[in-house]
Amino acid sequence: MPKDWKKPKLSEAQKRKEDSDAKKMIARNKKALHDYSIDESFEAGLVLSGTEVKALRMGRASLVDAWVEARDGEAWLYQANIPMYSQGSWNNHTPNRKRKLLLHRDEIARLEQRSQAKGMTIVPLELYFVRGRVKVEIALAQGKQEWDKRQALREAQDKREAERAMRRYVKQARH
Repeated sequence: MPKDWKKPKLSEAQKRKEDSDAKKMIARNKKALHDYSIDESFEAGLVLSGTEVKALRMGRASLVDAWVEARDGEAWLYQANIPMYSQGSWNNHTPNRKRKLLLHRDEIARLEQRSQAKGMTIVPLELYFVRGRVKVEIALAQGKQEWDKRQALREAQDKREAERAMRRYVKQARH
């Protein structure tokens, strides 16, 4: 692009649309990234009740102990904790109920087949809003051994140390 090129100005309607298309994070499962090596990920919709959506809009959810099962052509999310909505009435939801995932038939079949392999499981990674709809990112993952986790931590620490050394070097070169 030429240097004098500027991004075109957006109208108010375009800005609102761009904001609504953005991903609004609700919950992230950091433990899954530590305990599993991720092979393939999918975006799935969730079947929720009204009070669950309201509780999620308040930003309250946890995916720490959650897992996904795919069988008989359906996928289900288990143990995802969406706390009760504080202004809910007698029709409030139960926090840890199983929730149906909305995926294409071929994606469910692939998840079902691949999760049967030894050591493979399906874990939820993120819960977020896209255009007002709740989505969950799930992934086919393989459990890490203890030494794999230590090695990943060591690599991250080595990378941080290398970045610090580069910053010190650049800082010294300037002076």
